[in-house]
Amino acid sequence: MQKTVLFDVLETFREIGIVNSESEFSKDWLHRSDCYLRTCRFKGIEPSISSIAVCASKLQHYGQRMRETEQHAMLGERLLQLSEACHNYINEKAELAWMPR
Repeated sequence: MQKTVLFDVLETFREIGIVNSESEFSKDWLHRSDCYLRTCRFKGIEPSISSIAVCASKLQHYGQRMRETEQHAMLGERLLQLSEACHNYINEKAELAWMPR
């Protein structure tokens, strides 16, 4: 399985302490079962676009709110960057579906 943007988000979240595990990330940020990413990796499939879209939406929501505070403005910017990366990934995948090759 190709490493997707979700794994970049997960790595960042682990580094800064937002989540402690892949299971927690799957449940809280993707709204999937706790074994969702593990199952994707085991089966060699990419996470669904809808999972990435949910994550992008949450990242944008919390990023905007955190950016409005002095204490968490930098973290808010980072969440917004991750959201943008998710949106870019979605757009790239969508273009592969409709754009002539």
